[in-house]
Order: sequence, then C-alpha cells, then structure tokens
Amino acid sequence: MSVEAVQGALAAEHAAVWTYGLVSAFIAVPQQAAAVADGANAHRSRRDVTERWLRDAGATPAPPAAAYLPPQPVDSAASAIAALVAVETDACVAWRGVLERTDDGALRTSALDALTVSAVRATRWRKVAGLTPTSIAFPGAGVG
Repeated sequence: MSVEAVQGALAAEHAAVWTYGLVSAFIAVPQQAAAVADGANAHRSRRDVTERWLRDAGATPAPPAAAYLPPQPVDSAASAIAALVAVETDACVAWRGVLERTDDGALRTSALDALTVSAVRATRWRKVAGLTPTSIAFPGAGVG
C-alpha cells in the first residue's frame, strides 16, 4: 500500500535530517559545510511535504526516533561523509519503494524527484569520499 511506503520514506527523511545534524559537527571545509546545510534543509522540506501527504491521505505521520544509528561511529570528517552516503542511499531505497507501490501521479512525481535529488546528493558525497563507482546506475535498487 502506498501509505506504508510513504511512511517508510518519511522514516528515511527523519533519519536524514538527524544524520545531517550529527555530521555538521565534523565537517570543517566551507564548501562541504554548505552542502551539509543544503542537504539538511532539503530533507527537512521533503519531510514536511511527506507528512502533509500522509495527513491528506488520512494517515498519521510516524514521528522521528529519538536517535539513529549510523553504519559506523561518526568521529571524523571521513566517517561523517560515509554516514551521508549511507543516509542518501537509504533515502533512494525508500523513495524507490514509493514509486513501486503507487499509481498516484502526483505522488509518483514527488517520489521520483526525491529519489533523483538523493541520488545526486549521494553521488556528490561519494565523490568527496573518493568512492568508486561515484554514481550508481539504478539508485535505490539495493545495489551499490
């Protein structure tokens, strides 16, 4: 059902907002710090839109968790960037799940935009981290 998939995407957005807040303490390069701020703002905005969609659909948006566990401890710029790659990848998976579970045109458009923006952001963070491949052919497909 699309409401369940959207709740999953909302959970990914909550995690992204939290993670961007966490990593901001470890990013000192001005251009990267600006990208962290932009990413945080984008995920907050996407979270708000997603909560509105759920309310409009008659569902109660799930609240954020008190904290989230990154794939590895964040204690440096490198681990902060790895956390950003992970959270953007998770957002891609969640929004792809919405695309696969709805026929609603407006929701599909929004989910595709969210998937695309997170995929681009993940690619940029992979590039900063020196990871290869830098981009993933099918974002959100669970590969990469």
